[in-house]
Amino acid sequence: MPGEYRQHLFPHDHPRLAEIRGLDPYAYGEFARKPGTFTGGLIEGWTPLYKNDFHGITENGTLRAGLHPLAPAEPGEEAPVAAMVAAADDLLAALDDEGRARVSHPVDAVEWQTWANPEFMQFDTGLRLDLQPQLVRERALALVRASLSPEGYELTHGMMLINGFLGEVVGLETLLNEFSYNLALYGTPDPRAPWGWQLYGHHCAVNCLVVEGRMALSPVFLGAEPDEIDAGAHAGLRDLFADRVELGLRLMAAMTEEQRRRAVVYEHMVDPAMPEGRVHPGDERHLAGAFQDNRVIPVEGVRVADLSAEARQHALDLAGCFVKLLPEGPRAARTREIAAHLDETWFCWIGGHRPGDVFYYRLQSPVLIAELDHHCGVFLDYDTPKPFHVHTVLRTPHGNDYGRAWVRQWQERQGQEQP
Repeated sequence: MPGEYRQHLFPHDHPRLAEIRGLDPYAYGEFARKPGTFTGGLIEGWTPLYKNDFHGITENGTLRAGLHPLAPAEPGEEAPVAAMVAAADDLLAALDDEGRARVSHPVDAVEWQTWANPEFMQFDTGLRLDLQPQLVRERALALVRASLSPEGYELTHGMMLINGFLGEVVGLETLLNEFSYNLALYGTPDPRAPWGWQLYGHHCAVNCLVVEGRMALSPVFLGAEPDEIDAGAHAGLRDLFADRVELGLRLMAAMTEEQRRRAVVYEHMVDPAMPEGRVHPGDERHLAGAFQDNRVIPVEGVRVADLSAEARQHALDLAGCFVKLLPEGPRAARTREIAAHLDETWFCWIGGHRPGDVFYYRLQSPVLIAELDHHCGVFLDYDTPKPFHVHTVLRTPHGNDYGRAWVRQWQERQGQEQP
Protein backbone atom coordinates (compact mmCIF):
# COMPACT_ATOMS: atom_id res chain seq x y z
CA MET A 1 0.00 0.00 0.00
CA PRO A 2 1.55 3.36 -1.01
CA GLY A 3 2.73 5.43 1.93
CA GLU A 4 2.38 2.57 4.43
CA TYR A 5 5.93 3.14 5.64
CA ARG A 6 4.92 6.53 7.11
CA GLN A 7 3.07 4.69 9.87
CA HIS A 8 6.48 3.49 11.10
CA LEU A 9 8.52 6.68 11.40
CA PHE A 10 10.63 7.08 14.53
CA PRO A 11 10.13 10.30 16.50
CA HIS A 12 12.70 12.87 15.38
CA ASP A 13 14.48 12.72 18.74
CA HIS A 14 14.51 8.92 19.02
CA PRO A 15 18.01 7.67 20.02
CA ARG A 16 18.16 5.44 16.93
CA LEU A 17 18.37 8.62 14.86
CA ALA A 18 19.41 11.38 17.24
CA GLU A 19 22.71 9.85 18.34
CA ILE A 20 24.03 9.67 14.76
CA ARG A 21 22.34 12.75 13.25
CA GLY A 22 24.89 15.17 11.82
CA LEU A 23 27.81 12.72 11.81
CA ASP A 24 29.87 12.50 8.64
CA PRO A 25 30.53 9.04 7.11
CA TYR A 26 33.89 8.65 8.81
CA ALA A 27 32.69 9.69 12.27
CA TYR A 28 29.73 7.35 11.91
CA GLY A 29 32.04 4.58 10.75
CA GLU A 30 33.96 4.89 14.02
CA PHE A 31 30.74 5.11 16.04
CA ALA A 32 29.42 1.96 14.34
CA ARG A 33 32.42 -0.04 15.52
CA LYS A 34 31.70 0.49 19.22
CA PRO A 35 31.57 -2.80 21.15
CA GLY A 36 28.15 -3.72 22.42
CA THR A 37 26.25 -1.92 19.64
CA PHE A 38 24.24 -3.71 16.97
CA THR A 39 26.51 -2.42 14.22
CA GLY A 40 29.66 -3.21 16.20
CA GLY A 41 28.69 -6.86 16.39
CA LEU A 42 28.10 -7.02 12.65
CA ILE A 43 31.43 -5.40 11.84
CA GLU A 44 33.26 -7.70 14.23
CA GLY A 45 31.75 -10.74 12.51
CA TRP A 46 32.21 -9.54 8.94
CA THR A 47 35.66 -7.92 9.03
CA PRO A 48 37.81 -11.08 9.08
CA LEU A 49 35.93 -12.73 6.20
CA TYR A 50 37.00 -10.51 3.32
CA LYS A 51 40.68 -11.42 3.64
CA ASN A 52 40.03 -15.12 3.07
CA ASP A 53 41.44 -16.44 -0.21
CA PHE A 54 38.64 -16.25 -2.73
CA HIS A 55 37.32 -19.43 -4.30
CA GLY A 56 33.59 -18.76 -4.58
CA ILE A 57 30.25 -19.93 -3.28
CA THR A 58 29.45 -23.62 -3.79
CA GLU A 59 26.59 -25.93 -2.84
CA ASN A 60 28.88 -28.58 -1.34
CA GLY A 61 32.33 -27.06 -0.81
CA THR A 62 33.79 -28.36 -4.08
CA LEU A 63 34.44 -26.11 -7.08
CA ARG A 64 33.31 -27.49 -10.44
CA ALA A 65 36.13 -27.27 -12.97
CA GLY A 66 35.41 -25.83 -16.39
CA LEU A 67 32.12 -24.20 -15.42
CA HIS A 68 33.20 -20.68 -16.47
CA PRO A 69 35.40 -20.99 -19.57
CA LEU A 70 36.83 -17.73 -20.89
CA ALA A 71 36.27 -17.23 -24.61
CA PRO A 72 35.73 -14.04 -26.59
CA ALA A 73 32.13 -12.86 -26.68
CA GLU A 74 29.96 -14.24 -29.46
CA PRO A 75 29.03 -11.73 -32.20
CA GLY A 76 26.15 -9.59 -30.97
CA GLU A 77 26.81 -10.47 -27.35
CA GLU A 78 29.69 -8.08 -26.70
CA ALA A 79 29.72 -5.79 -23.69
CA PRO A 80 29.82 -2.03 -24.43
CA VAL A 81 33.53 -1.97 -23.61
CA ALA A 82 34.48 1.02 -25.79
CA ALA A 83 31.88 3.22 -24.10
CA MET A 84 32.95 1.92 -20.70
CA VAL A 85 36.62 2.66 -21.37
CA ALA A 86 35.77 6.19 -22.52
CA ALA A 87 33.65 6.79 -19.41
CA ALA A 88 36.34 5.42 -17.09
CA ASP A 89 38.99 7.58 -18.77
CA ASP A 90 36.73 10.63 -18.33
CA LEU A 91 36.38 9.82 -14.65
CA LEU A 92 40.12 9.42 -14.17
CA ALA A 93 40.72 12.70 -16.02
CA ALA A 94 38.49 14.49 -13.50
CA LEU A 95 40.69 13.34 -10.58
CA ASP A 96 44.03 14.58 -9.34
CA ASP A 97 46.95 12.21 -8.81
CA GLU A 98 45.86 11.39 -5.27
CA GLY A 99 42.31 10.65 -6.39
CA ARG A 100 43.48 8.43 -9.25
CA ALA A 101 45.72 6.48 -6.87
CA ARG A 102 42.90 6.11 -4.38
CA VAL A 103 40.29 4.90 -6.85
CA SER A 104 42.55 2.41 -8.64
CA HIS A 105 43.36 -1.18 -7.60
CA PRO A 106 44.85 -4.24 -9.33
CA VAL A 107 42.27 -6.28 -11.21
CA ASP A 108 42.54 -9.19 -8.76
CA ALA A 109 42.83 -7.08 -5.59
CA VAL A 110 41.25 -8.34 -2.38
CA GLU A 111 39.49 -4.96 -2.12
CA TRP A 112 36.82 -6.33 -4.48
CA GLN A 113 35.59 -8.25 -1.43
CA THR A 114 35.14 -5.19 0.82
CA TRP A 115 31.75 -4.22 -0.60
CA ALA A 116 28.85 -4.08 1.82
CA ASN A 117 25.24 -2.95 1.79
CA PRO A 118 24.70 -1.35 5.23
CA GLU A 119 24.81 2.41 5.65
CA PHE A 120 27.91 2.44 7.86
CA MET A 121 31.28 2.61 6.13
CA GLN A 122 33.11 -0.54 7.15
CA PHE A 123 35.81 -0.29 4.47
CA ASP A 124 36.65 2.97 2.71
CA THR A 125 37.59 1.44 -0.64
CA GLY A 126 38.00 3.79 -3.60
CA LEU A 127 36.32 7.20 -3.52
CA ARG A 128 33.41 8.23 -1.31
CA LEU A 129 31.22 9.99 -3.87
CA ASP A 130 29.29 12.36 -1.59
CA LEU A 131 32.64 13.94 -0.64
CA GLN A 132 33.68 14.45 -4.27
CA PRO A 133 33.06 17.45 -6.55
CA GLN A 134 29.94 17.38 -8.69
CA LEU A 135 31.95 16.63 -11.85
CA VAL A 136 33.41 13.47 -10.31
CA ARG A 137 29.98 12.31 -9.13
CA GLU A 138 28.51 12.90 -12.59
CA ARG A 139 31.30 10.98 -14.30
CA ALA A 140 30.99 8.12 -11.83
CA LEU A 141 27.31 7.80 -12.71
CA ALA A 142 28.22 8.08 -16.41
CA LEU A 143 30.47 5.01 -16.02
CA VAL A 144 27.64 3.06 -14.41
CA ARG A 145 25.24 4.19 -17.14
CA ALA A 146 27.68 3.25 -19.92
CA SER A 147 28.07 -0.25 -18.46
CA LEU A 148 24.50 -1.30 -17.67
CA SER A 149 21.30 -1.71 -19.65
CA PRO A 150 18.99 1.33 -19.58
CA GLU A 151 16.60 -0.47 -17.22
CA GLY A 152 19.54 -1.72 -15.17
CA TYR A 153 20.88 1.78 -14.72
CA GLU A 154 17.40 3.05 -13.85
CA LEU A 155 17.05 0.36 -11.16
CA THR A 156 20.54 0.91 -9.74
CA HIS A 157 20.18 4.68 -9.67
CA GLY A 158 16.69 4.24 -8.25
CA MET A 159 18.19 2.55 -5.19
CA MET A 160 20.48 5.57 -4.75
CA LEU A 161 17.60 8.02 -5.14
CA ILE A 162 15.45 6.14 -2.61
CA ASN A 163 18.40 6.14 -0.22
CA GLY A 164 18.57 9.92 -0.52
CA PHE A 165 14.83 10.17 0.04
CA LEU A 166 15.09 8.01 3.16
CA GLY A 167 17.81 10.32 4.46
CA GLU A 168 15.49 13.31 4.01
CA VAL A 169 12.56 11.55 5.69
CA VAL A 170 14.54 10.57 8.81
CA GLY A 171 16.85 13.61 8.91
CA LEU A 172 20.11 11.73 8.24
CA GLU A 173 21.16 13.42 5.01
CA THR A 174 24.88 13.30 5.88
CA LEU A 175 24.75 9.48 6.00
CA LEU A 176 21.92 8.57 3.63
CA ASN A 177 21.95 10.45 0.34
CA GLU A 178 22.06 9.86 -3.40
CA PHE A 179 25.87 9.75 -3.39
CA SER A 180 26.66 8.08 -0.05
CA TYR A 181 28.47 5.35 -2.01
CA ASN A 182 32.03 4.29 -2.69
CA LEU A 183 33.35 3.75 -6.21
CA ALA A 184 36.52 1.85 -7.12
CA LEU A 185 38.21 0.80 -10.36
CA TYR A 186 40.03 -2.51 -10.78
CA GLY A 187 42.64 -2.95 -13.49
CA THR A 188 43.36 -0.53 -16.34
CA PRO A 189 40.45 0.30 -18.67
CA ASP A 190 41.20 -1.67 -21.83
CA PRO A 191 39.30 -3.06 -24.86
CA ARG A 192 40.34 -6.68 -24.17
CA ALA A 193 42.22 -7.10 -20.90
CA PRO A 194 40.22 -7.59 -17.68
CA TRP A 195 39.16 -4.52 -15.73
CA GLY A 196 36.06 -3.34 -13.93
CA TRP A 197 34.41 -1.16 -11.37
CA GLN A 198 32.62 -1.43 -8.06
CA LEU A 199 29.90 0.76 -6.55
CA TYR A 200 28.66 0.08 -3.06
CA GLY A 201 26.81 1.60 -0.14
CA HIS A 202 23.43 1.47 1.53
CA HIS A 203 21.05 -0.82 -0.36
CA CYS A 204 23.13 -0.75 -3.55
CA ALA A 205 26.26 -2.70 -4.45
CA VAL A 206 27.28 -3.60 -8.00
CA ASN A 207 30.49 -5.32 -9.12
CA CYS A 208 31.21 -5.25 -12.87
CA LEU A 209 34.13 -6.78 -14.82
CA VAL A 210 34.76 -7.02 -18.56
CA VAL A 211 37.34 -9.13 -20.42
CA GLU A 212 37.49 -10.19 -24.08
CA GLY A 213 34.18 -8.44 -24.68
CA ARG A 214 32.40 -10.46 -21.98
CA MET A 215 30.86 -9.03 -18.82
CA ALA A 216 30.51 -10.50 -15.34
CA LEU A 217 28.05 -8.61 -13.16
CA SER A 218 28.07 -10.02 -9.64
CA PRO A 219 27.86 -9.84 -6.73
CA VAL A 220 24.91 -7.45 -6.95
CA PHE A 221 22.91 -6.26 -3.95
CA LEU A 222 19.86 -4.05 -4.50
CA GLY A 223 17.40 -3.09 -1.79
CA ALA A 224 15.11 -0.34 -0.57
CA GLU A 225 13.45 0.87 2.62
CA PRO A 226 10.84 2.03 1.65
CA ASP A 227 10.40 0.82 -1.92
CA GLU A 228 8.98 4.16 -3.01
CA ILE A 229 9.40 7.92 -3.12
CA ASP A 230 6.13 9.71 -2.37
CA ALA A 231 7.33 13.33 -2.09
CA GLY A 232 9.85 15.69 -3.64
CA ALA A 233 11.50 15.87 -7.04
CA HIS A 234 11.41 12.10 -7.63
CA ALA A 235 7.91 11.44 -6.30
CA GLY A 236 6.22 8.52 -8.07
CA LEU A 237 9.24 6.22 -8.07
CA ARG A 238 7.91 3.05 -6.47
CA ASP A 239 7.59 -0.74 -6.57
CA LEU A 240 11.03 -1.21 -8.11
CA PHE A 241 11.01 -4.89 -7.11
CA ALA A 242 7.45 -5.60 -8.23
CA ASP A 243 8.59 -7.95 -11.01
CA ARG A 244 10.79 -10.02 -8.66
CA VAL A 245 7.97 -10.24 -6.11
CA GLU A 246 5.23 -11.04 -8.62
CA LEU A 247 7.20 -13.68 -10.52
CA GLY A 248 8.15 -15.41 -7.29
CA LEU A 249 4.47 -15.61 -6.37
CA ARG A 250 3.56 -16.81 -9.88
CA LEU A 251 6.17 -19.55 -9.67
CA MET A 252 4.71 -20.74 -6.38
CA ALA A 253 1.16 -20.59 -7.78
CA ALA A 254 2.17 -22.69 -10.79
CA MET A 255 3.25 -25.59 -8.57
CA THR A 256 1.11 -28.45 -7.37
CA GLU A 257 0.28 -28.52 -3.68
CA GLU A 258 2.85 -31.25 -3.09
CA GLN A 259 5.55 -29.29 -4.94
CA ARG A 260 4.79 -26.18 -2.87
CA ARG A 261 5.17 -28.24 0.30
CA ARG A 262 8.65 -29.23 -0.85
CA ALA A 263 9.52 -25.68 -1.91
CA VAL A 264 8.55 -24.16 1.47
CA VAL A 265 11.46 -25.02 3.74
CA TYR A 266 10.06 -22.91 6.64
CA GLU A 267 6.48 -21.69 6.97
CA HIS A 268 7.32 -18.56 8.96
CA MET A 269 9.93 -15.85 8.41
CA VAL A 270 11.22 -16.56 11.91
CA ASP A 271 10.34 -20.19 12.47
CA PRO A 272 10.89 -22.32 15.58
CA ALA A 273 12.06 -25.10 13.27
CA MET A 274 15.00 -23.01 12.02
CA PRO A 275 18.47 -23.95 13.26
CA GLU A 276 20.35 -21.42 15.36
CA GLY A 277 21.79 -18.67 13.17
CA ARG A 278 19.46 -19.22 10.20
CA VAL A 279 18.22 -15.64 10.66
CA HIS A 280 21.28 -13.37 10.72
CA PRO A 281 21.03 -10.06 12.63
CA GLY A 282 22.09 -8.12 9.54
CA ASP A 283 21.36 -10.33 6.53
CA GLU A 284 18.20 -11.85 8.06
CA ARG A 285 17.43 -14.83 5.77
CA HIS A 286 19.96 -14.01 3.03
CA LEU A 287 22.79 -16.52 2.69
CA ALA A 288 24.82 -14.98 -0.16
CA GLY A 289 25.21 -11.41 1.06
CA ALA A 290 28.31 -9.31 1.68
CA PHE A 291 31.45 -11.14 2.87
CA GLN A 292 29.94 -14.56 2.02
CA ASP A 293 32.20 -15.05 -1.01
CA ASN A 294 33.21 -18.60 -0.03
CA ARG A 295 30.05 -19.81 1.69
CA VAL A 296 28.74 -23.33 1.23
CA ILE A 297 25.01 -23.02 0.45
CA PRO A 298 23.32 -26.41 -0.05
CA VAL A 299 20.39 -26.49 -2.46
CA GLU A 300 16.95 -26.65 -0.85
CA GLY A 301 13.32 -26.91 -1.83
CA VAL A 302 12.12 -28.22 -5.16
CA ARG A 303 14.02 -29.02 -8.35
CA VAL A 304 12.82 -26.77 -11.17
CA ALA A 305 13.15 -29.58 -13.72
CA ASP A 306 10.38 -31.46 -11.88
CA LEU A 307 7.90 -28.60 -12.35
CA SER A 308 5.44 -27.88 -15.15
CA ALA A 309 6.48 -26.07 -18.31
CA GLU A 310 4.66 -22.96 -17.02
CA ALA A 311 6.56 -23.04 -13.73
CA ARG A 312 9.88 -23.62 -15.47
CA GLN A 313 9.26 -20.55 -17.61
CA HIS A 314 8.45 -18.51 -14.51
CA ALA A 315 11.77 -19.64 -13.04
CA LEU A 316 13.63 -18.48 -16.14
CA ASP A 317 11.72 -15.18 -16.14
CA LEU A 318 12.56 -14.72 -12.48
CA ALA A 319 16.25 -15.21 -13.22
CA GLY A 320 15.82 -12.68 -16.01
CA CYS A 321 14.68 -10.06 -13.51
CA PHE A 322 17.96 -10.43 -11.65
CA VAL A 323 20.21 -10.27 -14.72
CA LYS A 324 18.39 -7.42 -16.48
CA LEU A 325 21.09 -5.01 -15.30
CA LEU A 326 23.29 -6.53 -18.01
CA PRO A 327 23.34 -4.85 -21.43
CA GLU A 328 21.50 -6.68 -24.20
CA GLY A 329 24.44 -8.71 -25.52
CA PRO A 330 25.90 -9.96 -22.23
CA ARG A 331 22.35 -10.56 -20.97
CA ALA A 332 21.69 -12.90 -23.88
CA ALA A 333 24.85 -14.86 -23.03
CA ARG A 334 23.98 -15.00 -19.34
CA THR A 335 20.40 -16.07 -20.04
CA ARG A 336 21.62 -18.91 -22.24
CA GLU A 337 24.02 -20.01 -19.49
CA ILE A 338 21.24 -20.02 -16.89
CA ALA A 339 18.89 -21.96 -19.16
CA ALA A 340 21.60 -24.55 -19.86
CA HIS A 341 21.67 -25.40 -16.15
CA LEU A 342 17.90 -25.43 -15.60
CA ASP A 343 17.96 -29.16 -14.80
CA GLU A 344 20.31 -28.37 -11.91
CA THR A 345 18.29 -25.42 -10.62
CA TRP A 346 16.46 -25.46 -7.28
CA PHE A 347 13.92 -23.11 -5.76
CA CYS A 348 13.09 -22.67 -2.09
CA TRP A 349 10.74 -20.43 -0.11
CA ILE A 350 10.20 -19.16 3.43
CA GLY A 351 6.98 -17.51 4.61
CA GLY A 352 3.58 -17.01 3.02
CA HIS A 353 2.93 -17.11 -0.71
CA ARG A 354 -0.25 -15.13 -1.19
CA PRO A 355 -0.32 -11.57 -2.60
CA GLY A 356 0.67 -9.16 0.16
CA ASP A 357 2.57 -11.77 2.19
CA VAL A 358 6.19 -11.28 3.21
CA PHE A 359 8.62 -13.99 2.19
CA TYR A 360 12.11 -15.11 1.23
CA TYR A 361 13.07 -17.13 -1.83
CA ARG A 362 16.24 -18.45 -3.44
CA LEU A 363 16.71 -19.61 -7.02
CA GLN A 364 19.98 -21.58 -7.12
CA SER A 365 22.00 -23.39 -9.76
CA PRO A 366 25.70 -23.98 -10.42
CA VAL A 367 25.83 -20.60 -12.20
CA LEU A 368 23.27 -18.50 -10.33
CA ILE A 369 22.07 -17.60 -6.87
CA ALA A 370 19.19 -15.11 -6.79
CA GLU A 371 17.66 -14.22 -3.41
CA LEU A 372 14.84 -11.93 -2.30
CA ASP A 373 14.00 -11.25 1.34
CA HIS A 374 11.55 -8.93 3.08
CA HIS A 375 13.23 -7.31 6.07
CA CYS A 376 12.54 -5.77 9.45
CA GLY A 377 12.96 -2.06 10.08
CA VAL A 378 16.36 -0.39 10.20
CA PHE A 379 15.65 3.32 9.87
CA LEU A 380 11.91 2.84 10.28
CA ASP A 381 10.23 1.43 13.38
CA TYR A 382 8.92 -2.13 12.91
CA ASP A 383 10.29 -5.44 14.15
CA THR A 384 8.63 -7.85 11.71
CA PRO A 385 9.32 -7.95 7.95
CA LYS A 386 7.27 -5.58 5.78
CA PRO A 387 6.55 -5.70 2.01
CA PHE A 388 8.03 -2.22 1.53
CA HIS A 389 11.51 -3.23 2.80
CA VAL A 390 13.12 -5.46 0.20
CA HIS A 391 16.64 -6.88 -0.14
CA THR A 392 17.86 -8.82 -3.19
CA VAL A 393 21.17 -10.56 -3.89
CA LEU A 394 22.68 -11.96 -7.10
CA ARG A 395 25.75 -14.23 -7.13
CA THR A 396 27.69 -16.35 -9.64
CA PRO A 397 28.70 -19.54 -7.79
CA HIS A 398 31.76 -21.67 -8.43
CA GLY A 399 34.22 -18.83 -8.64
CA ASN A 400 33.05 -16.20 -11.13
CA ASP A 401 31.87 -13.49 -8.76
CA TYR A 402 33.91 -10.39 -9.67
CA GLY A 403 34.69 -12.24 -12.92
CA ARG A 404 37.45 -13.90 -10.91
CA ALA A 405 37.44 -17.22 -12.82
CA TRP A 406 37.88 -15.31 -16.09
CA VAL A 407 40.64 -13.12 -14.67
CA ARG A 408 42.59 -16.17 -13.53
CA GLN A 409 42.28 -17.77 -16.96
CA TRP A 410 43.41 -14.55 -18.64
CA GLN A 411 46.41 -14.28 -16.34
CA GLU A 412 47.35 -17.91 -16.92
CA ARG A 413 47.24 -17.40 -20.69
CA GLN A 414 49.33 -14.25 -20.47
CA GLY A 415 51.89 -16.12 -18.41
CA GLN A 416 52.02 -18.93 -20.95
CA GLU A 417 52.54 -16.45 -23.78
CA GLN A 418 55.58 -14.85 -22.11
CA PRO A 419 58.93 -16.11 -23.53
